[in-house]
Amino acid sequence: MMLRAATVALASGLACASNGHSADGPPGPPTQGPAVQLWLTTPGGKLLSQEPVIHFASGGAALPTTITVDEGTTYQEMVGFGAAITDASAWLLQNGMTAPQREALLQELFGRNPGLGLSFTRLTMGASDFSLHQYSYDDMPVGQTDSSLAQFSIDSNRAYVLPVVQRALAINPQLKIMASPWSPPGWMKTTGSLIQGTLRPEAYAPFAEYFRRYIESYRAEGVPIYAITLQNEPHYEPADYPGMRLDSPARAQLIGQYLGPLFARSGIGTIILDWDHNWDEPQSPLQVLSDSAAAAYTAGVAWHCYAGDVSAQTVVHDAHPDKDAYFTECSGGEWAPNFADNLKWFVRTLIIDATRDWAKGVIFWNLALDDQHGPHTGGCGNCRGVVTITSGGAVTRNVEYYALGHASRFVRPGARRVASTSFAGDLETVAFRNPDDSSKALIVVNTAAQERTFAVRWSGQSFRYVLPAGAVVTFSWS
Repeated sequence: MMLRAATVALASGLACASNGHSADGPPGPPTQGPAVQLWLTTPGGKLLSQEPVIHFASGGAALPTTITVDEGTTYQEMVGFGAAITDASAWLLQNGMTAPQREALLQELFGRNPGLGLSFTRLTMGASDFSLHQYSYDDMPVGQTDSSLAQFSIDSNRAYVLPVVQRALAINPQLKIMASPWSPPGWMKTTGSLIQGTLRPEAYAPFAEYFRRYIESYRAEGVPIYAITLQNEPHYEPADYPGMRLDSPARAQLIGQYLGPLFARSGIGTIILDWDHNWDEPQSPLQVLSDSAAAAYTAGVAWHCYAGDVSAQTVVHDAHPDKDAYFTECSGGEWAPNFADNLKWFVRTLIIDATRDWAKGVIFWNLALDDQHGPHTGGCGNCRGVVTITSGGAVTRNVEYYALGHASRFVRPGARRVASTSFAGDLETVAFRNPDDSSKALIVVNTAAQERTFAVRWSGQSFRYVLPAGAVVTFSWS
């Protein structure tokens, strides 16, 4: 893994170097329209700060830079925003905090008003690099196999993963959960190990059954699995943590001939997503979707951020508009420690661009890590969680927390993305209408090096605002 308060003045628009503010409109008495609530994060220290209310007003000429929000043009329905509850994240929440500390943090992350309202998460099926040890749900001694999965068990998840996920679901029943294996059991693979290799042909049917057992075992614990991917990063075979190569012909065969039919026979409604890897190889999921048997069972494509360009999501969407896009992993880390740069990148690329390029959901990588970037077993040694949990259960909210919060707190599951004007390299935007058809959310990041004055126009009304360089604002109105 690589990567990466507003002084409001309706009658006087005094400029301020570090804080956003409303700007003067033209002379004359405008008719006051709907109230607009706003939350601001700046490189200078405002962090999801709720600012004084401003109002739409009727009349007035548009500014040269006017963001028009058009509810008449709608796009994908949103599942939500969130981060992965890795083994490391769950272990820290369960063992690194007192029960009151843990409950407060889970309420803050998954609750709404004033929580972040995270509504989409990812689990690892067995170990990833962010686990305390390497395991699958059906490990066997070297040389032995278990094709009937008689030894299958999710007991390894009962100590901390399941309790944290169950509590997150209780706090937010709208939480959607996807799951991805980093490796099947070693006996299913050419290496006989969780490390490297690919799936043996005789293991296709057992691996499909492995998914069915996992989904049904989790459902029995009150945890429904919304979506699965066949394999995390199927074109990468890490040398020191679980992984597996699974090229497009193998994925197509596995989905079309084994997993898809098994889910159909078993009445499993969990959707199947292909790829779960970077933007730089759109041809790989395109090859799977060109297989008619696989395409019949594939609901969409999952994407990571570590190579290529986010526009790959639209390349695949345009070729297969009946297939959905999901963004399922990106991590920040100590290779990019600058808050201002990270804020701009995460909001522009993952919150705005990924959803403008059709993503129904956006998941960052680890929800929580400690101050040593772990616990982890192999893999990334300097990754950053959405939050950092340190000794005594203290919590540091990282830049990823604020980037996510600008969307997750205001865009509810079932929201529709709607059209909004965006200015590349300047004011970049995305807008949503929530499922009650009344509340709207507009997210704007100023990627320019100077503050920008702009108008927001909606339904024949507008307001003006000044956004500092590098700052992010979410406007919300009904």
